Amino acid sequence: MSKTRFMTLARFIIEQEKLHPEATGELSKLLHDLSLAAKIISLEVNKAGLVDILGFTGEANVHGEKVKKLDMFAHEVLVKAMDHGGHLCAMASEEEEGLIHIPPYHNIGKYVMLFDPLDGSSNIDVNISIGTIFSIYKRVSPDGKPGTMDDMIQPGFKQVAAGYVVYGSSTMLVYTAEHGVHGFTLDPAFGEFLLSHENIQIPKRAHIYSINEGNYLYWHPGLKKYIKFLQEEHKEDNRPFSSRYIGSMVADIHRNLLYGGIFMYPADSRNPNGKLRLMYECNPMAFIVEAAGGRASNGKERILEIKPEKLHQRMPIFIGSEYDVKLVEEFLAREE
Repeated sequence: MSKTRFMTLARFIIEQEKLHPEATGELSKLLHDLSLAAKIISLEVNKAGLVDILGFTGEANVHGEKVKKLDMFAHEVLVKAMDHGGHLCAMASEEEEGLIHIPPYHNIGKYVMLFDPLDGSSNIDVNISIGTIFSIYKRVSPDGKPGTMDDMIQPGFKQVAAGYVVYGSSTMLVYTAEHGVHGFTLDPAFGEFLLSHENIQIPKRAHIYSINEGNYLYWHPGLKKYIKFLQEEHKEDNRPFSSRYIGSMVADIHRNLLYGGIFMYPADSRNPNGKLRLMYECNPMAFIVEAAGGRASNGKERILEIKPEKLHQRMPIFIGSEYDVKLVEEFLAREE
């Protein structure tokens, strides 16, 4: 954690640009627009219990899930903050089925952005940490024209930047543009994100696991054995592990990124393809965790190497400290 420098997000981005002469500044401006959206969403999240914004809209999103008012507020803020800067050619949101095109009266840029506007939104009513996840790619279609689906469904290793904002006891923005993972905490006194966690490195091994154990009955046999292994007493191996599960991917992975551990949202007999979305959740989080020295897998393959087939594709995920993810992969492979 940085304690010696007063470094705003805007200043940090400028200094990072100086280290990379090939940078055009477009990505930096895009991140600046994102930070503005994060401030607006943070303000609304923090007063959600005081205004008539909680509860359902009465509509369902593309996945058939009821949409809460704050989900749509966050979605709309992100779209409005990002559609006019001239850096994007299209966007995609977990809350919409298809592409979100840039209005024709705005310039068309060379990037696309995918986002989950409010991850963990089922926790809104009970004041548990929630977050925004974003992922940025360079377009593959010709410049100057509207973005296409091919621009969106690229494998995760082609991301140029990814990050998340966690709205908790404080609001924190964490991002990577391939040159380290850095965290900025919002100072509400003057509305700036300040560098608080520079060059985050996830421990190679830890003793925390995060999973919804209520689904134990439906798990793969190898996963059941892995969890029982973690719960066994073995002093030399510092077992049993501690179980920490918030139920908000952003919050769980944020904790593990700083302290180490493994977050798991596996496939099971009821959901053979998993439940989390590859493009909106798995890929950006995998990009961040790998940049911090961790590992992300679907149990067999590296998340970032999976070629997506559709925009709202679901995927199981095991993500966190390198040793811990490799170990669960071994347990799963033994039971094939």
